[in-house]
Amino acid sequence: MKTPISKRFNFTMALQWLIFLPIILPLCIIFGAIEGVVKMVEKMAQRMWMDMEL
Repeated sequence: MKTPISKRFNFTMALQWLIFLPIILPLCIIFGAIEGVVKMVEKMAQRMWMDMEL
């Protein structure tokens, strides 16, 4: 039985990560920031609406 450490290194998968990581990481950061801004604006609008009702 082989140990997981002796598993062969997958160079093609490593190459794909090296190529696509600089593309994927900034996109994830940008879309996460946009999602956070949208949720905060929605929350602020709900609080404003509730304050105006009182």
